Amino acid sequence: MPYIPHTAQEISDMLSLIGVDSIDQLFDEIPSELRSEGLDKIPARRSEMAVQRLLSEKSILDGTPLCFAGGGAYEHHIPAAVWEIATRGEFYSAYTPYQAEASQGTLQVIYEFQTMIASLTGMDVSNASLYDGASGLAEAVLMSVRANRKAKSRRILMPASVSPVYRQVVKTIVTQQGITLDLVDFDSADGTINIDKLKQQQEPFAALVIPQPNYFGCMEDVHSLTDWAHEQGALVIGLVNPLALALLEAPGNWGSQGVDIAVGEAQPLGIPLSSGGPYIGFMACKQKLVRQLPGRIVGRTVDLDGKPGFSLTLQAREQHIRRSKATSNICTNQGLMATATTLYLAFMGQDGLQKVAASCVQNTQSLIAMLKHNPAIKLVFGGSVFHEFVISLEVPAEQIIAAMAEEDIVAGINIGQYYSSDMSSNKVLNNALLICVTETKTEEDLRFFADTLTKIISTLAGGAK
Repeated sequence: MPYIPHTAQEISDMLSLIGVDSIDQLFDEIPSELRSEGLDKIPARRSEMAVQRLLSEKSILDGTPLCFAGGGAYEHHIPAAVWEIATRGEFYSAYTPYQAEASQGTLQVIYEFQTMIASLTGMDVSNASLYDGASGLAEAVLMSVRANRKAKSRRILMPASVSPVYRQVVKTIVTQQGITLDLVDFDSADGTINIDKLKQQQEPFAALVIPQPNYFGCMEDVHSLTDWAHEQGALVIGLVNPLALALLEAPGNWGSQGVDIAVGEAQPLGIPLSSGGPYIGFMACKQKLVRQLPGRIVGRTVDLDGKPGFSLTLQAREQHIRRSKATSNICTNQGLMATATTLYLAFMGQDGLQKVAASCVQNTQSLIAMLKHNPAIKLVFGGSVFHEFVISLEVPAEQIIAAMAEEDIVAGINIGQYYSSDMSSNKVLNNALLICVTETKTEEDLRFFADTLTKIISTLAGGAK
């Protein structure tokens, strides 16, 4: 949006109309200790040309490092056409489609988004997107407790192999509503849910969360876990990477019945990293649970003349129904992000998604093969991975990350910081680095990463001695 400054006279006129004498009086309810004393490092004014040059110089300082970090936000190639179309005025400025007769374009885009997400996850119905994957998982937990009243439990089994950031967000949102999150340990050998320990559960629980792939990049035994949870009278929440579903079994097909709720982050589907957002969560479920689905659903129908049209067919929030019956306060979905995701899926198609996912797998295996030759690097978990894996190092991971940054490489995530010693399996994550490899990396990129990591480990280990 353009910046339109107000003149001193305009400010005076507005304050006079409001009935206050100054800007300070307008905001006098803000405590003095929270007020800024001024932005001393920012010059009073510069010309447009000078500002553009300054920003260009600052952007150059950021560089264009090779990114091997993942953990829930991934660097993928985005076709130029995606955002060329998504940022057209009719999409970019579109807001909540309350008036169907004036919002057919927006409604159709959301409808297409829902259709694609339902198809990708193998579920019956999808909502019109959520704020992000983490809050989406929290909504799925709340939904599972509402939907599974037979269990008479507000207890959720949450694997430690779920992203620690996601777990923290879920905890913040649901524990104040009397829901308990019980952490499920992972196997120190393969990084997946320890099903033997899981079967020792004695108390009833409302739902089991199954990540696929999990935070470590490992593949869970989704079929056995899904069937076991259903045998216990619980619901199953599948937390999935949508791009991985181009190659993996859709959560709607897990086990003999499929999951009850599928949720995740759609950022890999056409959304740039953008320094942390905005992103877009997605959620899909079985038809029988649709009344518990938060947010809204767009439906396709025909008008009196038999012409196709779109309208909001489900809006289960307090603005439209009694507050006590509302499932969520979700209103405006991530419309722009949903548009970009829909465009990305349309442009890529099934074959394109499969090629991207397969390229991620191939590049990941290539880098693993390069790193295996270094005795100072240990692959922490065995088994299959998608495009992330964990290595342990002889030197602290944060030192590796800092040294690699000097070589213009984002080396990965120090995940040891997230796992305390209160679980027996956590000891394998000391000095552990989570590395992600996508289709954006060339053979030269992988070799440069491997050689640079080897050199830095040798230097740091030698210095330690």
